[in-house]
Amino acid sequence: MNIHPTAVISELATLGFRVAVGPYSIIEPDTTIGDRCDLHGHVTIKRFSTLGPHNRIYEGAVIGGEPQDLSFTGDDSALTIGARNRIREAVTINRGAGRGSETSIGSDCFVMAGAHVAHDCRLGNRIIIANNVALAGYVEIEDRAFLSGGVVVHQFCRIGILAMIGGNSKIVQDCLPFIITDGMPGRARGLNLVGLRRAGFPAAEIRKLKQAYRILLRSGLALEKAIDELQALGGPSVELLIDFVKKSKRGFCHHGND
Repeated sequence: MNIHPTAVISELATLGFRVAVGPYSIIEPDTTIGDRCDLHGHVTIKRFSTLGPHNRIYEGAVIGGEPQDLSFTGDDSALTIGARNRIREAVTINRGAGRGSETSIGSDCFVMAGAHVAHDCRLGNRIIIANNVALAGYVEIEDRAFLSGGVVVHQFCRIGILAMIGGNSKIVQDCLPFIITDGMPGRARGLNLVGLRRAGFPAAEIRKLKQAYRILLRSGLALEKAIDELQALGGPSVELLIDFVKKSKRGFCHHGND
């Protein structure tokens, strides 16, 4: 291990193989830091946080802090972070707000400087969160979503797989998978074609998603009728879209050009 002499590490913390801890960093009790994690200077890892291997945490980040929730009474809750994430300067990530609750982040995510992930959020894998994004409590983000700088997301909203959210957007409803959402409030603007192609989606599947976009967001059909037509269209990506829509509790961002 490479531990700077000014770092403060609790005897009740568990550190894996070849962990590096920079100057003036603090690791509290009841934490677990996986193998080969690299904590830069002035990083704080709060109690009840678990980090998998190969995470890199940059200067000034506070990981696992108490939730910013007036109802929080100090109950034991958790933060769990997977592997190979990059968490940049001054990021704050809060643990769960209720007894036994958890904030979770998957693997291979990139969280840029100044972003905030509130209590009880659930993030998947390979997500990019750009500078100064603010996620309220209980937000769910699926794999490979991209949130541009300055996005703010209302509590309980969901952001689908391979969704892209435009800079400074105000998100108050669910953002559909595979689709670009932008604006204040957020509106669907079209398919995330660049993201789909980079993810290796075949041309035939992208064509089906284009048809699905028109049916769901441009046809003017009632939602039940639109879902019937989507089911007839078929395909694994369309099925994911249907499932996401059916599970939406806040409604989803509809098409707009404003």
